[in-house]
Amino acid sequence: MPPTLASLVHHSALKLTVRAGGERLDTPVRWVHASELTDPVPYMEGGELLLITALKLDAEDAEAMRRYVKRLVGAGVAGLGFAVGVHYEETPKALVDAAEGEGLPLLEVPRRTPFLAISKAVSAAIAADQYRAVTAGFAAQRELTKQALSDGPEGLLTALASQVDGWAALYDASGAVVATAPEWAGRRAARITGDVERLRERAAPASSVVGGGAGDGEGGDGGDGSGEDRVELHSLGTGRRARAALAVGTAAALGTAERYAVHSAIALLTLTTERSRSLYAAEQRIGAAVLRMLLAGQPDHARGVAGDLYGGLLDAPYRMILAEAASASAGRARARAGDTDTDPDGGGAAVSAEAAAVLAEAGGDLVGGLGEVVESAAARSGEAVLVVPDGERLVVLAADRGAVVAACAQYAEAVGGARSGSEQTGDEDELVVGISAPAGPIAAGAAYKQAEQALSVARRRGRVLVEHEDLAAGSVVPLLADDAVRAFADGLLRPLYEHDATGRGDLVASLRAWLSRHGQWDAAAADLGVHRHTLRYRMRRVEEILGRSLDDPDVRMELWLALKTTASAE
Repeated sequence: MPPTLASLVHHSALKLTVRAGGERLDTPVRWVHASELTDPVPYMEGGELLLITALKLDAEDAEAMRRYVKRLVGAGVAGLGFAVGVHYEETPKALVDAAEGEGLPLLEVPRRTPFLAISKAVSAAIAADQYRAVTAGFAAQRELTKQALSDGPEGLLTALASQVDGWAALYDASGAVVATAPEWAGRRAARITGDVERLRERAAPASSVVGGGAGDGEGGDGGDGSGEDRVELHSLGTGRRARAALAVGTAAALGTAERYAVHSAIALLTLTTERSRSLYAAEQRIGAAVLRMLLAGQPDHARGVAGDLYGGLLDAPYRMILAEAASASAGRARARAGDTDTDPDGGGAAVSAEAAAVLAEAGGDLVGGLGEVVESAAARSGEAVLVVPDGERLVVLAADRGAVVAACAQYAEAVGGARSGSEQTGDEDELVVGISAPAGPIAAGAAYKQAEQALSVARRRGRVLVEHEDLAAGSVVPLLADDAVRAFADGLLRPLYEHDATGRGDLVASLRAWLSRHGQWDAAAADLGVHRHTLRYRMRRVEEILGRSLDDPDVRMELWLALKTTASAE
């Protein structure tokens, strides 16, 4: 423990005498400071033993001493040392009374004891305390390592709780309590799961200090559990997102030795909770093999290879999710092509703050960020999920209407909101995601094709996410809004536009009205405000100019799509 006033008084070489405040000699001394200023408070930090000779003080003025001592107490000074035999032969009564009145320990320093000797004694005691703390920390590290190797995380938590004279708890990636030590700490650990959830949302490594709340009548404090715990939370893991969390509850702030023990526990638990690279790579290979079997129409073989790895995912309705990066320049080219629906839900402004956090955590790797988001959502909800990186593409198999699909949609919405709310000037990557309709194990190939189709539409239309089910609910016209289709439409209709430009008739408007009325002469003529014979004449002119027959349904279809395409560009 750090030096106290009592340890200095009992130091045989210093010969200090207590003149006031004897009941507070257990006060720790952070440092020793000598000052003859009439007001040394601006230069104090608190916890110091102040040494004076009263060179500039009227130590016999009772009122002056009351003000002086009061300011020292307000600054948190641990004690006051007064040297006798320098300016005063004995400690003035006014100073003694003031110290007694404020409860400030007052030590009399004899002439033969230099202030330097007191400073050395305190410095040596602090150094010895630090050495003991470091030694205890290394001993705790050895004990924690031993327990981790022999009994796993549970044994480590037990040793840690003993080292800090409190309790410890381990949480998994979903924020659920995995283990506690001692056993009575289970309820206390469960009460702060909300704080663990908030810690998980921060980029790792992260830590925070929270209160554990009132006790439940079970604990190491005699069973009443009445004390307020000081709980430290630390994230565990080496990635951007924590894979676990450690909680350490104590009655007071941790000392140096306890801090060493906690840091050692964090390192050891990170090693035990992080999956090794080889194990992760093996799971990736199994996932890729299972996916290939499903796409090859071999669901039974896929189940046999997967075993219990993916739970009931392969038997329940699931969705196939494909994600990849598309260049920002391509996205802007698509936007110039006439499809500006990059934020179909209109939620860009609402998720801008969330989007900024998502993009900051992703570090520019939006596809990798999506992988972490879906795995985190699966861990929190307990859902099984199959995540397979396939080159620059990410393939995800997730339960229909589950937390993973919802998390994917939220992530895409956040990225879309950030995209629409910022100006991109380079060729940085954007995210495009396609989601299939719900499918079963025998329809994995069809689900993959649906996800690819949705991905293609998302890329073409400059959107972050498209679900296959949404395609049939929309119009086919926006799907044709690219440069090749526009060039075809312009080339097909150019002769008619050139004819109309000479003022010899409105063939384009007449053709649009006639096609929109399915070739009904009277209805189309009424829309144009002309006689039906005039409309017939104009349609014959269209046939003559284009060299195509309007009786051909393919011709009528091409002309109608050309008119719709050019209209969307106007």
